[in-house]
Amino acid sequence: MNTQKKAREYLQSKFVKDGVALISGNVWAQAIAFASYLIVARLFKPEEIGLYNIFYSYIEVLTIVSTLKYEMATVIARDDREAISVSRLALRLNTIVSLILVTVIPLGNIVFGDADFSKHSFIITMLIPPMVFFCGTTRVYASIYNRYKNFREIALSEVVGSSSGFLLKVLFGLPHLASTLLHGIGLPLGTVLGKGAANFNYLIGLKKLSLPRDISRKELKESAKRFKNFPLYTMPKELINSLSYNLPFIWLALYFDKAEVGLFALALTFTFRPVNIFNNAFEKLLYVRTAEKVRNRMPIGADIKRFVLYINALALPLFVVAFFFGDNIFSFLFGERWSGCGYYIRCLLPWVYIMLTSTSLMFLSNVFSRQRAEFCFYIVLLLMRIASMIIGIMSGDFKLAILLFAMSGAVISLSLLVWFIKLVTKYEAAIAEEK
Repeated sequence: MNTQKKAREYLQSKFVKDGVALISGNVWAQAIAFASYLIVARLFKPEEIGLYNIFYSYIEVLTIVSTLKYEMATVIARDDREAISVSRLALRLNTIVSLILVTVIPLGNIVFGDADFSKHSFIITMLIPPMVFFCGTTRVYASIYNRYKNFREIALSEVVGSSSGFLLKVLFGLPHLASTLLHGIGLPLGTVLGKGAANFNYLIGLKKLSLPRDISRKELKESAKRFKNFPLYTMPKELINSLSYNLPFIWLALYFDKAEVGLFALALTFTFRPVNIFNNAFEKLLYVRTAEKVRNRMPIGADIKRFVLYINALALPLFVVAFFFGDNIFSFLFGERWSGCGYYIRCLLPWVYIMLTSTSLMFLSNVFSRQRAEFCFYIVLLLMRIASMIIGIMSGDFKLAILLFAMSGAVISLSLLVWFIKLVTKYEAAIAEEK
């Protein structure tokens, strides 16, 4: 009876209500993206989906470098002025990196482009700088809204971005455009314009916030120094994690058929969609809530325990169904040419299930300033995945490489989860002694 009462109180808490606001936005955004893929998978070939994911893999890596992850310090800043100072620093860095890419990428096309480097490929590479810029600024703006607990604005911007991208991708993929330049660049172009729309929505909302405007150069320097752990440890950790995550698209794609890469890309996208719905919402909420409690030396173990128990209880049945019936589900939703996704779904699901919890708790390394220790986990993960790629390439077996790739992720995700729980336990013991 007491347990049921606690469960009701938890479900009625402000934490859960804020989570519902964020998740509702995520659900709509992900539902729109899902609907988009239902249509896009029938308008574009597996090899075109594969090429698009190669493009996006570079975006994910470069966006991490563009802000040096300073935006993550916004939530834990001591006051609003310091929060805006570090946010402005991240925005300036993002602009500088984007401008450098505008210069470097055309030179790279000239120097490294070969006879097979088409006009479509050239334009797609030129979409990288604006996409990096929009992704970087969006992350900074979302961090600001997160600090101010304006979760509805985050959700709205995600819906605006997904809706815009969905409409444009479908438009560019229409059959009568199949032989045109717009179709060839339609997937990345739709994504860039959609992200730009989300960015614009964030900007409109920022005007409603009373943010400090007279940030001095001295304050920027102080913020850079105070939060130096983010570029020193968090950024390299995120960069290594992103590189290892995208190795199949950056490295394996050079040796194997792009259609096979496309099958894996679709499976990867839709095994991670449900995870992202929860992670993006609750990681923001837990970060703010936990950072506040740690600053005030309050217990956090009960929050973490409830989160882990409830999320896993909700997710387990869904993952079991997906594991056994994933191939049939994909064939029904996307058509028979995508039936080969089933193998990759079964490879990925154990790793994704563990990540559902571990990724949502990644903020704990920032809260406890343990970025250096966390960095070591991702060094090991990168080495394991490099070995997976080498084994796959040498054996000429793409599926084996992906199986080893997913197993590496599962092992490190589980190790991180155990480590996060130990950090919380150690903190709880420390504040108990203080009392």
